[in-house]
Amino acid sequence: MDVELNVTLLTLGGFAELHKYRYLYFVVTFTLYILILCFNSTIVCLIWTHTNLHEPMYIFIAALLINSVLYSMTIYPKLLSDVLSEKQIISYPLCLFQGFLYYTSAGSEFLLLAAMAYDRYVSICKPLQYAVIMNRITIYVSLVLAWIIPAFEIAVSVVLYSNVKLCSFTLTGIFCNNSGYKLQCVQSVAISIYGMVMLINIALLPMLFILFTYIRIVRISYQSCREVRKKAVKTCLPHLLVLINFSCFIVFDVIIVRLESDLSKTLRLILTFQSILFHPLLNPIIYGLKMNEIFKSLKILFCHVTVAGNI
Repeated sequence: MDVELNVTLLTLGGFAELHKYRYLYFVVTFTLYILILCFNSTIVCLIWTHTNLHEPMYIFIAALLINSVLYSMTIYPKLLSDVLSEKQIISYPLCLFQGFLYYTSAGSEFLLLAAMAYDRYVSICKPLQYAVIMNRITIYVSLVLAWIIPAFEIAVSVVLYSNVKLCSFTLTGIFCNNSGYKLQCVQSVAISIYGMVMLINIALLPMLFILFTYIRIVRISYQSCREVRKKAVKTCLPHLLVLINFSCFIVFDVIIVRLESDLSKTLRLILTFQSILFHPLLNPIIYGLKMNEIFKSLKILFCHVTVAGNI
């Protein structure tokens, strides 16, 4: 007996001149994907294998880099498949699932950065209480909540989107992000309000908390000795660079829907590629170069690889 399946298909219309540059797109995207996986995995493995890096700060860094890998795995495999396909399509349920993974990892990034900011605050402002406050239970609870809270809130949004009626079936992007908001026949007030609440909960509030903790760190460091100020700069600067990089990505993702009619397809594609490239690729580079202990471990690793290669 034949069963007819009624599946809504969406077209990913964000590619520019794909028929001309199909293989160039694939080579560049595949190379970037491998670099992202290698860079992030290398730092995570170093933290895992070196006991001197089994401290709260480095554990949070490892979690952040694992989150970057999950973020990339949400986008790049489907993107590579689409580049080689004649038609760039995706089913609506799969699109919702990709959006769920994409925004869950994005929300987790902010919460992990907030946990890292709190860790630095306790380390610099309350050094005598650091071991008591930042114990294993605190670390594990922070990590679990950083992934569970965004997943729960995004899941509610997915349920809301699954019940809307679509009148358009072409996304302006190259993967499923908030550009799907424009596909609705009638823009849902409930989805708009919940989206704002969600943005405040998993992006704005963590960012305000991060800024508050770093202001406190700057104030206390300014009043302390030179050694404390030096420690604050060394450990907080990489986190601030990552925060600025990721905040720019979020701002782009939020406003792209509002400006989509004013942006050419080529410009939108370039901006999208920057957002999915710089964030997961720069994180391991920033932490690898700016965190002394990780940089030392990387140098030792490269020395061993070089010696092994010369034998």
